[in-house]
Amino acid sequence: MAHNVDRTGQANPLTIAIDVGGTHLKAAVLDASGKPSTAPLRVKTPKPATPDAVVAALSSLSQRLGKFDRVSIGFPGVVHGDFVLTAPNLGTKEWHGFGLGAVMAKHLGKPVRMLNDASIQGLGVISGRGLECVLTLGTGMGFALFRDGEIAPHLELSQHPIRKHKTYDEYVGKVALEAAGRRRWNKRVRKIISILETVITYDMLYIGGGNAELIESPLPAKVKIVSNIAGITGGVRLWDARMDHAFVEKLHGFAESLI
Repeated sequence: MAHNVDRTGQANPLTIAIDVGGTHLKAAVLDASGKPSTAPLRVKTPKPATPDAVVAALSSLSQRLGKFDRVSIGFPGVVHGDFVLTAPNLGTKEWHGFGLGAVMAKHLGKPVRMLNDASIQGLGVISGRGLECVLTLGTGMGFALFRDGEIAPHLELSQHPIRKHKTYDEYVGKVALEAAGRRRWNKRVRKIISILETVITYDMLYIGGGNAELIESPLPAKVKIVSNIAGITGGVRLWDARMDHAFVEKLHGFAESLI
């Protein structure tokens, strides 16, 4: 029996999963079980990271990976359907209202689905039981929340102030890590863990992203560091049948008023 079937009814499709970051663009081809069938590739994110520059880099990266049937994109900001609403760590206002999903579908000739990058990371690591929270620590801080395996409407927690008018991005992002040093940065991460435990009362908190490996042990029993590769491997689950309902109904319903 096929592990996965795409919306056209094709069994065992190959998915190219793309992770857009403020520092790097990463991609790999995944088989139907979510395992990489090619070694992940990455390139530096263009500077400035304009939509045209990022699209060109992603198209070039994708063409180096060989055959694929569909595309998943994890994007660092608020997205609704094909459209980007915010891109706080890409440094350009040109992203607002940009139809990245449709543009990439045209360039690659394959159907595309897009979701916030922390949400895709979560799809790659959650158990599907209880209230599960996901943080990604890289150029900025990503956040996603799941209940019994279904994704909640996106909350851009990274842009909320946490201390002295600093946002979470500014408090634990890459610039903060470099300025504060690893020891102080770890204290800040633990403060965020404590805040989320109080506010969300999660059953499990997963922390991924490029800087997660810098978090010092021990951690609370309900906190787990996960591999950064989940930001890619979660791309297959974006095409699961259950995501058709959760993604379209919960996330697309109010898109038009925000674009």
